[in-house]
Amino acid sequence: QVQLVESGGGLVQPGGSLRLSCAASGISFSIYAMGWYRQAPGKERELVATIASRSVTNYGDSVKGRFTISRDNAKNTVYLQMNSLKPEDTAVYYCNGRRLVPPNMYWGQGTQVTVSS
Repeated sequence: QVQLVESGGGLVQPGGSLRLSCAASGISFSIYAMGWYRQAPGKERELVATIASRSVTNYGDSVKGRFTISRDNAKNTVYLQMNSLKPEDTAVYYCNGRRLVPPNMYWGQGTQVTVSS
C-alpha cells in the first residue's frame, strides 16, 4: 500500500520558518519525482516545488528564494524548508510523488500551514 505522510505544518508568524516532511512508503522512492503543492481556500491547487529523481529542482514563482525542496532517498523522505513566510503562504500543503514510465502519481493527505500574527 502506497502512503505519503506529511508532517511539520502549523501556525507561524509572518517572517518565520517551517520545515515540512513527507515520508513515503510502498514505492521505489528514488525513481519518483517528488513535489509539494498547496491549495488555499477558494483557490486552485498550485505548484510549490518539485525535485526530480536526480535532485533537479523547480519552484513556483511565488516561493523562489524563500523555499527549498530536498530529498533523502535513504529515508524515503522529501522536505520543504520554508523561510520568510508570508500570510499568503497560508494553505494546505500536499506531497506528490510522480513516476513517468510507466506513469503513476500519488498524493498525501495534506498538512495545514497558517501564517498569521
